[in-house]
Order: sequence, then structure tokens, then C-alpha cells
Amino acid sequence: MAETLLFNALRQATDEEMARDPSVFVLGEDVGHYGGSYKVTKDLYKKYGDLRVLDTPIAENSFTGMAIGAAMTGLRPIIEGMNMGFLLLAFNQIANNAGMLRYTSGGNFKIPIVIRGPGGVGRQLGAEHSQRLEAYFQGVPGLKMVACSTPYNAKGLLKAAIRDDNPVIFFEHVLLYNLKEDLPDDEYVLPLDKAELVRKGNDVTILTYSRMRHHVMHAVKTLEKEGYDPEVIDLISLKPLDFETIGASIAKTHRVIIVEECMRSGGIGAELTASINDRFFDELDGPVLRLASQDIPTPYNGTLEAMTIVQPAQIIEAVQKVVAARV
Repeated sequence: MAETLLFNALRQATDEEMARDPSVFVLGEDVGHYGGSYKVTKDLYKKYGDLRVLDTPIAENSFTGMAIGAAMTGLRPIIEGMNMGFLLLAFNQIANNAGMLRYTSGGNFKIPIVIRGPGGVGRQLGAEHSQRLEAYFQGVPGLKMVACSTPYNAKGLLKAAIRDDNPVIFFEHVLLYNLKEDLPDDEYVLPLDKAELVRKGNDVTILTYSRMRHHVMHAVKTLEKEGYDPEVIDLISLKPLDFETIGASIAKTHRVIIVEECMRSGGIGAELTASINDRFFDELDGPVLRLASQDIPTPYNGTLEAMTIVQPAQIIEAVQKVVAARV
């Protein structure tokens, strides 16, 4: 076991897969000689050369289209978005081409492409650098979406995403890159379609993902002292959702709180709520409670920024409310 920062876990996964498979390559802005905005590709160009760690112009639509073409012809590209919000400039390529070409070609083309990079609300990065793109991409057919939350799952999920023959949107949170964890020395690969049961409990099911996992667990420390027993599930797979794990938990607790950093309107929580009501309505003892970001552009001001996203105190209050209603 070796203590590893999350950005280094992603770098290890990329390095191992590039060594394993010569068809894997990285492209994006400043991924080569600069090593990436958050050093996920640091020094990889020295090992694999400038054509496998390819610095691109500031032209997201163009280099994403190039990567999709490369995937169609047998390569396995990893696109790094310097900031995931910038990839909205490539939305047409991701939605109309990456997501659909395997289907519209009658299965003649595979699209083994990973689109990854930093996103989420940081610390005073301003509205355009604080995007949560989960809601943008969840309705696009043909895409898989994964949100890593720890160094351990970041490495195992990225390796799985690189090996997958379908396009994977791989969400990383800008404030989690320096998270530390001991990683196994032996190779491991994690499934892209499974949630993680973070904490077993009986009072209420809390569904969360990405940075909010850590807000939830911070809240749980206080809730435990007060005698509450929440079950915590890190969704990890945002598309498809792991309804087997979700359903098993709801059948035990009969109460659900969703905690997300995505916008409330049309976010992952909205889809989750609708699907839970469709699938598990008879198991619910009360309405699903959603905690989500405010439906406004993220303010630059630090105090206002903090007010737009869910904080641990709100999670504690939500659990107290839901469990009290149960009694």
C-alpha cells in the first residue's frame, strides 16, 4: 500500500494503460510539456512521446472531433478538458458523434473514448469555471458517465473507462485532486456501473456523489453522536444508475435524501427522484428529499459561492427532519 494523491492516482491509471496498450493516447490543452492543469499527465510525454501525449490548440470542438475519428479507426483517446466547462464548446461532437456513431453505423464503429477533467464548484473560480455538466450530458444517448470521489476509485474507474468500447464522460472534482489515500500495489479495475455502499445504516438512505460524498460523511460524524444511523451510497455511476444497490437500500430504510452539487432543476437528483418514484414508490414512507445547488451561476464572491452549494449543516438538518417524520 502506498499513500497517493488523487491526481497521481489518475496519472498512474493513465500511465499503466498507456504501457499496457499502445493504442491509448492523451490529447488536450497543455497535457504534454506542461503536464496538465492539475498535473495528471506530468512527464508522460517524456515516456511516450509527443504524439501519444498530444498538446492541442485551444479548439475543443476540433480536437474532440479528431479524437472521435481516431477512436473510430482503432485508437483509444483520452481527452483532457483543461476545465470541463470548456467542453461545452465540443457538445456537438460529444452528443451527435461520440454518443451516436456506434448506433448510427449499425455497430460497425466502436467509440472507445474517455473525456475527463476538472469540474465542480472550486474556490472562487467564477461562474464559467464552476460548471457541473452532469445535467447537460445525462440525456445524451450512448454516453456513460462516472464521477470519481477518492484516489482509490479514481484509479480503478479510469482504467475501466479507458478499456471500455463506449464513450465515457469521467467527472473529476477540482477540489479533490489533493485528497490522499493508500492504494494497493497490485493492479485493480473497478466496474463503471456500480455504486459504492460507503456506510451501512437503517434510518435513511443518503444518495450522493463526487465532492458531496465528503460533505455527507462530515455530516455523518455529527449525526452519529446524536444517535442517527444513516446509510450512505456514493452513486459513482451517473449513467447508468445502479438501481440494484439503490433499491436494496431503500427497501431497508424506506427514506431517501439526495445530496448533489448539480443544479436542482434537471439535475441528477431530479432524474433520481423520478426513477425512485417509478421503481420503488411502494417502499417509500415519505417523499424523496433533495439537496442541490442553487439555480444560479456560481458567484465569484466566496461567501456567496458557499451559499449556493449544499453544506454539511444542511445535510444534518435534512436527516433530522426525515427521521423525525418517520417517528
